Amino acid sequence: MTSKRFTDEFKAEAVKQVTERGYPVSEVAERLGMSTHSLYAWLREQGVSRQARSMQKTDDLAQENARLRAELRRVEEERDILKKAAAYFAKG
Repeated sequence: MTSKRFTDEFKAEAVKQVTERGYPVSEVAERLGMSTHSLYAWLREQGVSRQARSMQKTDDLAQENARLRAELRRVEEERDILKKAAAYFAKG
């Protein structure tokens, strides 16, 4: 039985897909044709823990939530202005 040998660049890209892009380990491993155990080992080698990955997801969600709240506030203000304008022109 032969085992696949992966280059350092391949390993780094696989780890980046999990850490920076937020893909699940199982999805990345399946897509790249490798075992999840290998990918978890590479993550450990890079010093990326499960807790660090979950904290990053939490931070990303908080940033997205703040962005969406700001956008909602802006859209509600625009809606209110358009309501007032429509009422003004309906009177005239």
